[in-house]
Amino acid sequence: MWRPLVAAALLPAALLTACGGDSKDSSSSSGGGGNTIKVGILHSLSGTMSISEVTVKNSEMLAIDEINTKGGVLGKKIQPVVEDGASDWPTFAQKAQKLIKKDKVATVFGGWTSASRKAMLPVFERNKALLWYPVQYEGLESSPYIFYTGATTNQQIVPGLDYLKEKGKKKIYLVGSDYVFPRTANKIIKAYAKANGMEILGEEYTPLGHTEYSTLVNKISQAKPDAVFNTLNGDSNVAFFKQLKSAGLGDPAKMPVMSVSIAEEEVKGIGVANISGQPVAWNYYETTKGKVNEDFVKAFTAKHKGAVTSDPMEAGYNAVHLWAAAVTKAGSIDVAKVKAAAAGLSLDLPEGKVTIDGSNQHVYKTARIGVIQPDGLIKEVWSSGEPIKPDPYLKGYPWASGLASS
Repeated sequence: MWRPLVAAALLPAALLTACGGDSKDSSSSSGGGGNTIKVGILHSLSGTMSISEVTVKNSEMLAIDEINTKGGVLGKKIQPVVEDGASDWPTFAQKAQKLIKKDKVATVFGGWTSASRKAMLPVFERNKALLWYPVQYEGLESSPYIFYTGATTNQQIVPGLDYLKEKGKKKIYLVGSDYVFPRTANKIIKAYAKANGMEILGEEYTPLGHTEYSTLVNKISQAKPDAVFNTLNGDSNVAFFKQLKSAGLGDPAKMPVMSVSIAEEEVKGIGVANISGQPVAWNYYETTKGKVNEDFVKAFTAKHKGAVTSDPMEAGYNAVHLWAAAVTKAGSIDVAKVKAAAAGLSLDLPEGKVTIDGSNQHVYKTARIGVIQPDGLIKEVWSSGEPIKPDPYLKGYPWASGLASS
């Protein structure tokens, strides 16, 4: 059963007016005129989140190129319309409206932060248009007009906590950026900790783009946690890890910092010397075994010399291929037909087999814990072994009861 989290309350009245539009479903004629099918690509190409989102845009463009080289979709080439969300959630909502109503795209691939997704959600629901969202997030949401190709909570955060618990880490300090994903994730982490004999020693948030962490690092030093659970996003991670190391707290053998928003691309920005040996929780790494991933890495690095691949950009790449497969199966870009065709659809992708759960439009994903290596890549040290069914509301976890309504 759908439980859409309509985020109209997040949007000021002026923005709601700007993002307005009737609810008539014009999707059957949108995006497919002439010899091309237009799709939107909407990511932060500037601002604090560009450190993470530019590479996702690049991977989605690679997927489009691959599909077009093979003849496109329904005999038509895919034409990307690229927009910059500028690390600003109202801009994401405005650009989404523009892509849907003015450019008449067949679908949109985009977003990173949960703030950007929640700003876009009512725009897509009002217009009955489709968004493919590629980044891990805090769960507790589903919308009939969003496909979530990144991990939900039980596919990333819970495995990360399980890993720390198995390592005997019982005293945890929580550090996050001040927006929806970290705050909601930490509610879940606190519920998990209470049920699993773990103690939360502190919980701190800083604005996106924040760079002064000396006070926070001092608090962590005084608290003496066994581990830190890090939900900082964007370039704040650069400052945090540099200052943590400068304070003598950068030894992962003594105090690991489990991160859920630092992948290979962010490691480059942070500087491997500042973060080597630290654990991360994701579903894909550049080093993930398999021929499909080998081909993917080769194709991406051929286009972007010196680049690395990462979980969010792989999930963005997957989204394009999943959409194209659903359109091909449906024989149409009509939203209702694409949604119906997508239910249960499976593809072999760089992370392995990916299947769309038709009940909530999330995907089955294999959980992987990795450790950052001295060369900047990430070595898998634990895996769930098989794809985990998405459970965005954590219905299968008794300790999480009540979180969805909190």
